[in-house]
Amino acid sequence: MHGTLTLADGTSFSGESFGAPLATTGEVVFNTSMVGYQEILTDPSYYGQIVVLTYPLVGNYGINREDMEARHPFVRGLIVGEACARPSHWRSAETLAAFLAEHGIPGLQGVDTRALVRHLRAHGTLTGTVSPVGAPAAAPPAREDPVAAVTTPTPYVLPGPGPRVAVLDLGVKRGILRALRSLGCEVHVLPAATPAGEILRLKPAGVVISNGPGDPAALTGPVATVAHLLGRVPFFGICLGHQLLALALGGRTYKLPFGHRGANHPVREEATGRVYITSQNHGYAVDAASLGGTGLRVTHRNLNDGTVEGLEHRNLPAFSVQYHPEAAPGPEDSAYLFRRFFGLLTEEAQKSA
Repeated sequence: MHGTLTLADGTSFSGESFGAPLATTGEVVFNTSMVGYQEILTDPSYYGQIVVLTYPLVGNYGINREDMEARHPFVRGLIVGEACARPSHWRSAETLAAFLAEHGIPGLQGVDTRALVRHLRAHGTLTGTVSPVGAPAAAPPAREDPVAAVTTPTPYVLPGPGPRVAVLDLGVKRGILRALRSLGCEVHVLPAATPAGEILRLKPAGVVISNGPGDPAALTGPVATVAHLLGRVPFFGICLGHQLLALALGGRTYKLPFGHRGANHPVREEATGRVYITSQNHGYAVDAASLGGTGLRVTHRNLNDGTVEGLEHRNLPAFSVQYHPEAAPGPEDSAYLFRRFFGLLTEEAQKSA
């Protein structure tokens, strides 16, 4: 079936349907990663979005059950140049098309993704509708709280012999949980609406605020939770958690023109000048000019556009990064940040001993 992606400015791109029937509307974003389409599809931070993958062939190693970053995919639609119908990999359990159909996600292939991405880079992120040629546009989705849609409904524990870490799940990727468990941590994953008092009653050695979808400034509840936790327990914010750290201390965030999504973004560590290649997925950034009086200093910057990529508090045991140190998909340059957090837990435990 022939289909069309129609953007909010009236521009359209045509292709062939695969996956579920064509009928969806969402914010259209693009990711430049060469691999990792399964991790991208199952990253909760993409909730409600139509994702354009710039790599020309997608689906060539199929879908497996080991590399899921969440319990199911969260994208609203997928746009690719070519979807591979005959994947080749020993772990492959099904095709990309079958996976999308299973979860009700429409896909469009044969699209000129280079032209589409150039349009988004020039005009910014736009809402788009995927529909069959000649069909009426799909109705826009009802307004909803994206974090409430992706967070765990109930707390759960991943056992470990080491320090107890509470993870506030705003849309956490399994890669983050794996990284913490690899250090031996006992990980308590909590719903996004969990109040600070309830978190502290667990007596965690530290708290991680996860990645997740949506506008950080709209998350007044989690922002208040972070503000209450700071100074009481060591803190590590990742992506959305990084933005909430800034907001909790009086900083501001803003929407980027087309966001940062890919596995090859260069980030400079300010203290050393070292450059890390990072995995990123965010549409908002912290306003560096708003950090005066917050007690925060910028630790990392994006070399492509100078945006803030890392923060640390001058006096409190708290730091954050805008990118994904678990990097699924992506390079492992920034795995040291989890070891840094683990070291912070040890230091704070020794101080209170």
